Amino acid sequence: MTEYKLVKGRPESDEGRLAKEIRCYDCLDRLGMEYWRTDHPDAQAYTMEACKEIDAVLGATVCKNLFLTNRQHTQFYLLMMPGEKVFKTKELSSQIGSARLSFGTPEEMEELIDCAPGSASVLGLMNDRDNRVRLLVDRDILGGEFLGAHPCINTSSLKLRTKEIVEKFLPAVHHEMTVVELKGEA
Repeated sequence: MTEYKLVKGRPESDEGRLAKEIRCYDCLDRLGMEYWRTDHPDAQAYTMEACKEIDAVLGATVCKNLFLTNRQHTQFYLLMMPGEKVFKTKELSSQIGSARLSFGTPEEMEELIDCAPGSASVLGLMNDRDNRVRLLVDRDILGGEFLGAHPCINTSSLKLRTKEIVEKFLPAVHHEMTVVELKGEA
């Protein structure tokens, strides 16, 4: 069993790290945001199950990040919701006025937020300069002091202050959020 460590700030070296990950740290540092990091290259966080041990180290609200689109693939959404909630498209569709939601393609996700499946997070919005992705945030996410997010790659996880994401990061990347309320019951 690997023992994950929480370290304040960016890695000491950029060696072996993708440019998109380094851009996340550069952005957070430029905004003066406080963050902590745990690396887990041996346990890429592809699923919520794989995240449990990592999340215990983070001590933050675990976010499930879903990259969604309408049927025509003309409107795109990043939904942040608590990891334990079950996602039901019908419940969300009625709140945002978009019928027939489905998952966006891996190619669309890469093009719009520079994240591969399994690594999507709010930090990917820094790559959406044309504001094509609408951020949807379940109200329960906003109740926690901290939230967890990937730096556009799922071999590291960050602990960020929820308030700083809302008040510093989103305005800096020119995105607003739409608050939704999901029951998330099975």
